[in-house]
Amino acid sequence: MSLQPKPRLTPEDYLALERSADFKSEYFNGEIFAMPGASESHNTIVVNVSSEIRQQLKKRPCKVYANDMRVKVDPTGLYTYPDVVVTCGKAQFDDTHLDTLLNPILIVEVLSDSTEAYDRGRKFEHYRKLDSLVEYVLIAQNRPHIESYRRQADQQWLLRECSELDGTLRLLSIDCDLALAEVYDKVELLEG
Repeated sequence: MSLQPKPRLTPEDYLALERSADFKSEYFNGEIFAMPGASESHNTIVVNVSSEIRQQLKKRPCKVYANDMRVKVDPTGLYTYPDVVVTCGKAQFDDTHLDTLLNPILIVEVLSDSTEAYDRGRKFEHYRKLDSLVEYVLIAQNRPHIESYRRQADQQWLLRECSELDGTLRLLSIDCDLALAEVYDKVELLEG
């Protein structure tokens, strides 16, 4: 008995399936990867961050998207759903469906035990290939801790972080502040 190779999907196949699916999946190199569900803490942080950023971006030419805006990393072919995405200026989309964004300036991921290694590693490798991306933010789910990686003129990424509930992290890419007290509002944090 011979094993048949698993057929690879094209990006067009993936998008056709994804647009009619009841759940979200990522796509890379011909394969689809189901996305795990998110915890209450995760969802609360996403809503808090989206709200804080949106409030500060009022009357500015920037848009905030949460959870359901698919991003295509064109240079690598990854299709993914960041937790929060910001664009400034005209949003660019992959096609006329306007559901696959190409030019995020800021991406925020809320870390979980099952996704942290991927979000810090391989996924960030993909994101760094986006010419439009200026800042990548990682937010811990169970303790006050936010990291910001900002692209420098020499293409290096500079890390800034904040771990105090009374602290604030400046998002230089969009000229906004993230107060940790607001990010973690109504979130049960681990002691110590």
